[in-house]
Amino acid sequence: MGPKEGDPAPDFTLNGVPPGAYHLADQRGKVVVLAFYPGDFTPVCTRQLQHYEERRQRLIDTGATLWAISTDTLESHERMAKGYAISFPLLADEGAKVAQLYGVKSMLGSARRSLIIIDPEGFVRYRREERLSLSYRSVDDIIQALEAAGLPSA
Repeated sequence: MGPKEGDPAPDFTLNGVPPGAYHLADQRGKVVVLAFYPGDFTPVCTRQLQHYEERRQRLIDTGATLWAISTDTLESHERMAKGYAISFPLLADEGAKVAQLYGVKSMLGSARRSLIIIDPEGFVRYRREERLSLSYRSVDDIIQALEAAGLPSA
């Protein structure tokens, strides 16, 4: 099922690209946007990640941190980041443990396209799942969700 709006966000640590361990608890005091997506190099996911990269500065201006999470390997994320000049973190949820924690693991074992916003105190303030994974929340949508949740949105 995963956490609902108002619930504490489950803590996790995942490896990612740029290289490093990404620990949610280390982000306390910041707004964190978790963008779960099904997989690297798929048409919709590639458009989504490129869109986020193209408009990355707008997200940075809000003070929010963006982490994109899929069940792909670090090697796949490295190729994706290099091939499409993605500079924000791509986290490898191999085994889909974090997708399971957040209730966004698909029946096929990948992450369903979902957006979760966590406030500075570590609570889920926004949650949106794309049932068919054929579309994604734009940066404008993310900024509107930040505003609706009363979080900084510049």
